[in-house]
Amino acid sequence: MRDMDISLADKGLYVFGSFVLDPAKRKLLRDGVMVPLSPKVLDTLLYLVEHADRLLDKDELLSAVWPGRIVEENNLSHNISLLRKVFSGDDTLDRCIVTSPGRGYRFTAALQRVPRTACPGGITAPGDGEGIRAADDEDGPTSPARSLQLWWRNAWTGALILLPLTGLLIYLAAARFAPAPAAARASIAVLPFENLSHDKNDEYFVAGMQDLILTKLADIDGLKVVSHTSTLNYPSHPDDLETVARQLDVANILEGSVQRAGNQVLINVQLVDAKTNSHIWARAFTRTLGNVFDVEGDVAGQVAAALQARLSPAESARLNAVPTRSEAAYDLFLRAEYLFNQGITNTDFASLKAAIPLYRRATGQDPTFALAWARLSFNESLLASYGGGGMDVKRLDQQARADAEHALNLRPDLAAARLAIGYCAYYGRGDYAAALQAFTAALKLKPNDADAFAAQAYVERRMGRFDDAIASLQQALSLDPRNSALAHELGMTYLGVSRYPDAKNAFQRALALDPNNRNAKIWYAQAIELGTGDIPRALAAVQGDDPGLKYMRVTLLTDARRYREALELLDTIPDTADNFGAGGRALDEAYLYRLLGDNVRARALYAQALPRVRAQLTVQQGIQLSGAWQAVAGVELGLGHTAQGLAAIAKAQAIVNEVPDQTAGPDFMLGIARFYARAGRPDLAVPVLSQALAMPGVGTYYSPMWLWLDPVWDPIRSDRRFQALSQHYAKYKPGTYTAAPAASPSAIVNQ
Repeated sequence: MRDMDISLADKGLYVFGSFVLDPAKRKLLRDGVMVPLSPKVLDTLLYLVEHADRLLDKDELLSAVWPGRIVEENNLSHNISLLRKVFSGDDTLDRCIVTSPGRGYRFTAALQRVPRTACPGGITAPGDGEGIRAADDEDGPTSPARSLQLWWRNAWTGALILLPLTGLLIYLAAARFAPAPAAARASIAVLPFENLSHDKNDEYFVAGMQDLILTKLADIDGLKVVSHTSTLNYPSHPDDLETVARQLDVANILEGSVQRAGNQVLINVQLVDAKTNSHIWARAFTRTLGNVFDVEGDVAGQVAAALQARLSPAESARLNAVPTRSEAAYDLFLRAEYLFNQGITNTDFASLKAAIPLYRRATGQDPTFALAWARLSFNESLLASYGGGGMDVKRLDQQARADAEHALNLRPDLAAARLAIGYCAYYGRGDYAAALQAFTAALKLKPNDADAFAAQAYVERRMGRFDDAIASLQQALSLDPRNSALAHELGMTYLGVSRYPDAKNAFQRALALDPNNRNAKIWYAQAIELGTGDIPRALAAVQGDDPGLKYMRVTLLTDARRYREALELLDTIPDTADNFGAGGRALDEAYLYRLLGDNVRARALYAQALPRVRAQLTVQQGIQLSGAWQAVAGVELGLGHTAQGLAAIAKAQAIVNEVPDQTAGPDFMLGIARFYARAGRPDLAVPVLSQALAMPGVGTYYSPMWLWLDPVWDPIRSDRRFQALSQHYAKYKPGTYTAAPAASPSAIVNQ
């Protein structure tokens, strides 16, 4: 273990229940299958097992697992909770981690120590490239058969204690050489339907038909259905179906085409066995726009029958239910969905905002259209979570809740309505327990819903349960393997716990799936900067003319103290609310002019921004309101109004303290510390900064390395309290860096 003072080189294996723990390889296996654990959870288990002979005090565990760091006790409690969940499936390990109230924990499972000399290579999970083998032999690489011979020889001559492992080893050897499992027969991907209409503006209609059929199929518990986003970039009729199926991990492909002429609609669909390229089922549906509503349920039912999937009465009822009987409402809904999917893919505020009136008009045409109410609510909640894109956040949240409740009243069995309710609780009220309850209810209705697993992950992340969030996102990705946005979110979750190499891998996966994923590019650069401090490499990752990429380069240039270049680049970004938020470009320009020492121009720009940022105080809520007060604080300090600035910072801090958000919370806490530093108040800045650095999700926004590099701390760098905090994180100090001159607090306040 890198961070714990335990020598593992000479340790053997630990066997307890159905588990084998290999300390040297840092692996936990159950019945031959590796159990995925985050590094700190594994560190906790290793320390418990190594000291199973005694009760471990909480402080001792905290110091062992997080050496040299100040962390909250709930991090340890969370690790213990996760380990108990891992062991809960083994009846022999009931209460194997015992809590002594007020004191600590003890590992009580019956342990067997297996000498490494009996199995020198340790035990390796199937699929990690090693199998069961001996350590490097003088005669060269050892074959798997030879490994087993060595195992039996050592077992019989040296340690009868190994006999209980015999079955496990035979299982491992068999699993190692077994072929990779084929995709389940009842698994399917719905490729984009081909638009055969003369009017190419019918693209929204064709995309909507495909999406609604996919949604109906996903309602069937016995089918694994790959989500819409994973199939989005495939052609309608690919030449190599077997490769597509392998990439999507499915056995079957549903292809289709839609032709619309006037009031007539022709829909052709065919179900293909991807391995044999043979047709399982095919049918053409002729409809008018007035009776097209039942096609998706009809197709889904016949596909399920062809794949021999059994339907429960509730599933049959949901398949036969039509979303609306109104031709006008249906058309408006499909148009809205088309815009919404565009908006959510690239965080396109314009598309998200344009979808709202279309959804609203659809519900006006058919007030009983529950799916339209639910999707409208989701759109409103999503926009509100992004700060509204210029719209009133409070009004968006209120409307989203009303729309979600209306959808649920109309269709209590609609998974989309449960999701909408969950997002209202999550984004609108910050009620994470209620949000998880709603998402769990959605998964009961639709067990293979990647969106519900992702939603669950986002809430777990906010609660500081990052390991749970990683597991939920991995489950979502198994259902939606080609979803670049989900891969990006997995990277964000790794960032939160400072797993920068894992985060970079996830962002690279997202970019391999979608090279135009702007968010993945931006946060990949962030992972490089925070993990290595290599700003030139981070800059290279965000080249391009997209405003978001340019803004990230401005941030990186500022961190590198290249203020003039940052200002020149900033001026090329259009001054819109979507690009800069309510404060406009003036706020960023003012900050850069202040860093350049041009206080006259800085103050003029701050004065220009003040009415805009103050207006946000009436439309923001929750933790976003803390951000609005921080913007006010920055402007007031820039104008030389120190007392007003400090008052605004205090209000921002009070809001953050009331909201238990482990994802956004660390960012807002860091912002508060920065403004206290700008005000020349190390007595206020350092405690907040220390608290932020100890929060579970801080890795998304900051690394202790930047205590030495970040220009924002220059005003307090010579203060003994800041120096003491830096000394606490001394192991993160970069090898080479240019020390900045410390500015006097009075000089900073007067700027």
